[in-house]
Amino acid sequence: MPPIFLPSPQTPDVRTIEITPRHEPTLRRFFEANPEYFLAAHGEPAKPSEAYAEIYGGPPQDWGFSRKWLIGYVDTHNNLVAFANVISDFLAPGVWHIGLFMIETSRHGSGDAQLLYRGLESWAYKHGAQWMRLGIVQGNARAERFWETLGYRQTRIREGVEMGKRMNTIRVMFKPITGGTLEQYLSRVERDRP
Repeated sequence: MPPIFLPSPQTPDVRTIEITPRHEPTLRRFFEANPEYFLAAHGEPAKPSEAYAEIYGGPPQDWGFSRKWLIGYVDTHNNLVAFANVISDFLAPGVWHIGLFMIETSRHGSGDAQLLYRGLESWAYKHGAQWMRLGIVQGNARAERFWETLGYRQTRIREGVEMGKRMNTIRVMFKPITGGTLEQYLSRVERDRP
């Protein structure tokens, strides 16, 4: 089986690295320096344990998945400027789940997030993704706009999801990247039925 390379970031000043346990301090500093996601989703800045949880945590094994990818995007000075947690073949073959996609605050509004995402989606497609899936906190207007603009559609709502100091409602969203309907997606991922 040939190796699977990391996604191309689609922007010249950034390259990708695989985040490993040795990067935990770097990821922790990135979360601390860019608290917007955690404030919106958790109601508080990132706890020191968030980086550890990203690296060592994951979905229950009985949910089924092939691999958890931790992708760091670093600039020319080796500073982490974005991070993605992606799980391949999540719940069903061909369904790739984005657990977290985060870009540094100074790049908000620059178009970099869309470029990085396009590289991520293209990479996933080349390695078997037919559907992309994620969950966003309802009421996080910036995130909702971003994902809807990229073509994600809601499939179900999960209420009462505890995250940090908040009890959230999560919008589970999906995107067909090889074509297909909501019903075709739901025939693979029964869990996401409304």
